[in-house]
Amino acid sequence: MPDLEPTVATTTKTGGRFFTRFTRQQRYMHAVLFTTFLGLAGTGLPLRFSESIWARGLARGVGGFGAILFFHKLCAVVLTIAFLIHLKEIFTRGIVHREMGVFWGSNSMVANWKDAKDLFGHLRWFVGLGPKPNFDRYAYWEKFDYWAVFWGMIVIGFSGYAMWFAPFFAHFLPGWALNAVLVIHSEEGLLAILFIFSIHFVNTHLRPDSFPMDMVVFTGVESEEEFKLKRPLEYERLKREGKLEGRLGEAPQTWLINFSRVVGTIAIVIGLTLLVLTLTAYFS
Repeated sequence: MPDLEPTVATTTKTGGRFFTRFTRQQRYMHAVLFTTFLGLAGTGLPLRFSESIWARGLARGVGGFGAILFFHKLCAVVLTIAFLIHLKEIFTRGIVHREMGVFWGSNSMVANWKDAKDLFGHLRWFVGLGPKPNFDRYAYWEKFDYWAVFWGMIVIGFSGYAMWFAPFFAHFLPGWALNAVLVIHSEEGLLAILFIFSIHFVNTHLRPDSFPMDMVVFTGVESEEEFKLKRPLEYERLKREGKLEGRLGEAPQTWLINFSRVVGTIAIVIGLTLLVLTLTAYFS
């Protein structure tokens, strides 16, 4: 669960003000998430479409499908560890420290009635039947993306480990269930790949107010103009409560911006390439 408290204020280096949106820990966690997901997608798709020309070529280049499977499992383990660390953080903050804002309120990733109204308001705005809704700290699609990880870890993760350690799971799962987990893992994994490389990429990076890339998840900060435009309700709320200055952050350094652009571009190119290969293999 994202850190919901304002970060320690720092002094900006440029004339324009920047505000912290993500902490360093959150940025590192996202880096692990998207790196392992790309790894799982890049290794899982050749296993899923092993008869495709590109899959066989990739297998020859890395030492066979056995090597691809090894890297697939490695990425799965790293992602699982990161997920468990995140769960521990949620439990510690929400249960031990009783930070109720973790589970409810304007800073929470838990969906509420406003998210439902924003969804339908956005649909009306898309077709010109109403104004564009104003968003708070997290928009409804960001919360959907967040909880989709939990669904994926439960369904795709469990089915993957059930196949990996089939002799163990065979002690308490019937044979038909072990056959089912193969189908579930394959189809749900494919669905996750299609969602991330199309819907998530478009919502996060390719929409007009973020094109060609939303840098905030890499730099951790955004300009005041972006803050006002994308999340006016949060901006006004913090300003009204006298907490806006507490979110001030340093302008990102040039090397960080350039590095983020390179990493982000590589991730997007890999994702879109895998999307094209997936669609090509699936429909052929």
